[in-house]
Formats: sequence, C-alpha cells, structure tokens
Amino acid sequence: MIKTSKKITTKEAREIYTALLLPRYIEEKMLKLLRQNKISKWFSGIGQEAVAVGVTLSSESDDYILPMHRNLGVFTTRKVPFYPLFCQLFGKAEGFSKGRERSFHFGTLDHNIVGMISHLAAMMPVADGLAMAHKMRKKNAVAFSFCGDGATSEGDFHEALNLAAVWELPAIFIIENNGYGLSTPTSEQYACEKLSDRAIGYGMESFHIDGNNIFEVMETVKKARKLALKGKPVLIEAQTFRMRGHEEASGTHYVPDILFENWAAKDPILRFEEYLEANKLLNKEEQQAIRGQIEELYKADLDRALVADDPIFDRDTELNAVYAPAPTSHPSPSNGKVVERRFVDAIQAGLKQAFEEDDTTIIIGQDIAEYGGVFKITEGFLDAFGKDRVRNTPIIESGALGAALGLAYAGFKPVVEMQFADFISCGFNQIVNNIAKSHYRWSPAVNLTIRAPHGAGVGAGPFHSQSPEGWFMQIPGLKVVVPATVEDAQNMVYSSIIDPNPVLIFEHKKLYRSLRSDVSTHATYEPLGKAKVRKEGSDATVFAFGMGVHWALETAEVLEKEGISIEVVDLRTLLPLDIETIQKSVQKTHRAILLQEVSLTMGPMAEISALISEYCFEYLDAPVIRCGALDMPIPFNKNLEEEFLKRNIFEQKIRDLVKY
Repeated sequence: MIKTSKKITTKEAREIYTALLLPRYIEEKMLKLLRQNKISKWFSGIGQEAVAVGVTLSSESDDYILPMHRNLGVFTTRKVPFYPLFCQLFGKAEGFSKGRERSFHFGTLDHNIVGMISHLAAMMPVADGLAMAHKMRKKNAVAFSFCGDGATSEGDFHEALNLAAVWELPAIFIIENNGYGLSTPTSEQYACEKLSDRAIGYGMESFHIDGNNIFEVMETVKKARKLALKGKPVLIEAQTFRMRGHEEASGTHYVPDILFENWAAKDPILRFEEYLEANKLLNKEEQQAIRGQIEELYKADLDRALVADDPIFDRDTELNAVYAPAPTSHPSPSNGKVVERRFVDAIQAGLKQAFEEDDTTIIIGQDIAEYGGVFKITEGFLDAFGKDRVRNTPIIESGALGAALGLAYAGFKPVVEMQFADFISCGFNQIVNNIAKSHYRWSPAVNLTIRAPHGAGVGAGPFHSQSPEGWFMQIPGLKVVVPATVEDAQNMVYSSIIDPNPVLIFEHKKLYRSLRSDVSTHATYEPLGKAKVRKEGSDATVFAFGMGVHWALETAEVLEKEGISIEVVDLRTLLPLDIETIQKSVQKTHRAILLQEVSLTMGPMAEISALISEYCFEYLDAPVIRCGALDMPIPFNKNLEEEFLKRNIFEQKIRDLVKY
C-alpha cells in the first residue's frame, strides 16, 4: 500500500481523488468516441495519471508546465476550461488552435501551459527559456518539462539538460518511463540501469520514483522544486506503465500479458483508494459518490463541444494567422548624425540600439559574451548590458533556439547568434517545426531573431561558407532578410528585433569589414518585405540580394560604358517577397537575369524565376536567365572557390540576354 510522510486531511484526499479520476473518466469517454469515429486519434495516459496529476498538484500557478501526449491530467488539474479543451480535442473552431492542430499540440499561456510538437524532446530546451525568464525576473517559479523514455535518446534532451545545469535554471525535467517507445522496449533504447542516472553527467540532481504512487510523485516534486529554485535543476524518472497502445490504432500485441497483470495491480487510482480506506478518509460509499459526481463536471461541456461548429476555411483568415501584424512605423530618434561605418559596425549599432531601447532584448549564442562573438559584433555588450542579457551558450544550436522560443513565450525579445550560418542545420527542426509554426498553431507572437553570418569568397571551405537562406524560403511563419548595404545592415537588424515574428537575418562575412559608407548614428525601423531599386535602367533587370547586389552594380557600371542600361533590384527580404517591385521592374525592362551566390539548382532565384514566368510572361522579350554557382560543395582553395562562384560569366550572360 502507498504511504505518505505527511498525513492528509479528508479535504485533501477528496481533491487528490477527484484530480486522479477526472482524466481517467474523460479518457474512457474519449475511447468510446474514438470507436464511434467522433474523434480521430487518441494517445492514452490510462495508468499514468499519478505523474501528470501529482506534478500539477505540487506546482504553483506561476510555474510553467510543458506536457506531452499522455498528460491530460495537467490540463484538468490546472482547471483549463472543459469546453475549449474538448473543442481542441475534436478539432473544432472554438478549440485553442481553432482546428489547426490535433490533440495536445497546443498551449494556453493563461494557465502557463506550453504544448508539445510531434518531435518529442523539442520542447525541453523551450522549458530552459521559460525557466530563464523566471530567473531573470526573480520570480519564485519553475518550469516543468515532460518527456517519455523514448525522447531521452534525442539530442534536444541532452542539450536541454546540459543548458539547464550550466545556467543553473529553475527547471525540472520529468521522464515518464512507461517501458516502451511506441513498440520498442526500453531494453533496446538505453544501456544504463536508470535514466535518472544521466543527471550525474550533467551535474544535476535526480530522483527515481514510483510514478504510480501519487504521494511519492507529489513529495518528490516538492523537493525538486525547492532545489530548482536554488539553481539546481532536477531530473525525475517516474517509473510507470502504458496500459493502452502508443495510440489506439497501434494496439498492444507486442507487450507481454504478464506486464499488464503486474501493472494493473499498481493502478494509481486503485492504490489511492486502498490508502483512503485503510486510513479511514473516504469509504467505498463516499468514493462512489465522488465517482458519480465526476461526469457531471464535464458532461455538459462535452456534449456542447461534440456539436460545436467545425472551422470553415477562409483564405484571408488562415493566411493572416501565419504572421503576427508588424508595426507600420516605430519611433526613431530624430537627432542622428551621419558617420562612416563598416557593415559589421552597422550591425552592431542596430543591435545595440535595440538593446538600449528595450531591456527585454537579450542575445544568446556561442562565445558572444566576454569574447564578443567570433566576428566581434557583441564586443562590449557584456559590460554594457550584463550577463543576464548577453549569455554564452554551450555548443547547442538546437538547444539555444529552443530556449529562445521559451524566452519569446515569456515576453522577451531573444536574439540568437549562429556562429556561422552553416551550423544552423543543427537547429533546423527548432526553426521550421517549432518556431515557425507556433503562432499559427496556438501561441501569441514569437518575437525571435536569428543572426547568421553566411557567404563564400573568404576561403573558408565547405562548412563555413554556405548561404542557406534559401532553405527557409518555403517555411511560412518565418521572415528571411539578407542586407546588402551598410544602411540596410543597421536598419534591418534593428527592424528584425522590433518585428514580432521570427526573423532570420543573414549577414555576409565578406562584407563585414570590406564594405563601408556613411549612415545615420541611429537605426530606423522599416517593415520587412520591401525590395529596393539600387540602380535605374531600361535594357534588363538584375535581381539580386546580399553580396550579389554588389556584383550586379559593378557589372552594370561596366556595361553602362557599352551603352547597356541595367536596372538593379535588391530583393533585401526573401520571405516575404516583394512581388510588386519585381513585377514593375520586369514590365519596365522586359528582361530579367537572376543572380545568386549559391548553387544554381533550387536556389532562391528558382522561385523568383517561377514568379516572373507566372505573373510577367506577357511582358518578357527574352527568357528569364539565372546565374549562380556550380552545383558542388564550396571548395577551400581560393582559385577553386572563384571558379565555383562563376562570377566571371555573369557579365557575358547579361550581354547575351540584351541581344536576345
């Protein structure tokens, strides 16, 4: 029989009993609805209720909780209103995600719950960001993050634990070890005896507990919470069992019958009822009376949700939900002087101005604090703004990006510096599946800026020279910015931080210290998404961005002497694209050549070419021409790199286009 170190009152017994029964009853109802085809899918937590309920009962209202598939008990114990909760589960219009998401892939910040995505451990670094927000605000609160045994093999699990330990965050990570990752038993998932032992390697506290003992869960969570508030993050492994399949369609044929028999005797509700009777708190009649009242708590809301309206697709509504509205203007200082700055100085100035104007602006990344970043853009920031706002991270791109998402949820404006744009691939999932989709799915605006030094021409080889901006052009929810001028470097970094959406800003390394011009001492905000005509012309338009703009302007100057008039359009923002400016220029010159630094196949200009062919075909007097690098990795040797870039063929391609 389960025991508690502290005797509970009858009132407390009723509260715990009701909290355990409520998700069980709702789940049993959902399984019936599933068989009636009134719900599409269900991930059952039957038999595991003590973990979700125990954690939530032992938390405080200011604590963030990041639950998973089987944690209905978190939502019910946090008193999330039943009607929108059921609408969410049924995919109805009045659900938290308005029918855009399934089951528990949502959150409600009104209840400090941040929902999951399908990529399991991806939410664990987000908990770090939320915990960091509590720490920065000196709040007596923590962040709880759930995962299953399967997710402990993923990189985000390890990055999240390590970051929490290094930053001494008030974070508690809870592993619901139910024996199986879908059908794979834990014997085939890890070789250590206990998953909780992994905490030792990260310098964390840990507990291994009986997850079907509600008292052990609650008492452990309270201990863990005290430790976490002292800057000692905790890993809790709760041993439990999944009494249904991974989801109902998968069945349980791969699980030995003996396991079901053994764990049925450890059912958390059954064990709690035995405790109630043994300690004369609630007899069987009183328990039955509470059971009879449970369904009445949610029945009306459930019935109402079952007949609630399904979402109706409205193109404008859905598209407008992808991005949070950006301001059309922003107050800028009017007393700016003109100074000469390099490209790198302008980025630093725009970033610094954002820091000075808003103390919720922070930056995290590798070597950005004392060292000032590998390109020295944050040099002096640590002294000016302090360690809370200028934080080194371990080498964890995914972990840093996930933490930034958590900070954004908590109302900060995080900037993440990728040491090199090439390394952004290590955080790809966080960007394209978590950060980009969050606002459309359920959340408030995600104000998050990712700075990425990119570009070839500096002899840095295949892993420090890539320009991956095109990878993100097809991801709605992101904005992709590539400044080409000193003024744009200053203003667009500043504007990216003000824009309430996730923005990736790619800064060309070769321009950092080679390009300089006169700019205002103060950055000016402008809405992202507008191209700019850098040079007027009449014979053909070169569309370019970043370093390509300078190639285009230099070539246009050469061709001007031959009587060829070239218009140069700087796209500036690849997502969203300024289609109007593209169309106007093609209608004016009737010829288009599309210049990009990256390899030709499937680069950003492939999309521009398609757009011009679709919307401007009747204005074209010649084929749309693309000019890009060879389809190969970027070589290290300067001679090889120059031939890879193929800049020398650009000039002749324009001549051929004009003659067509």
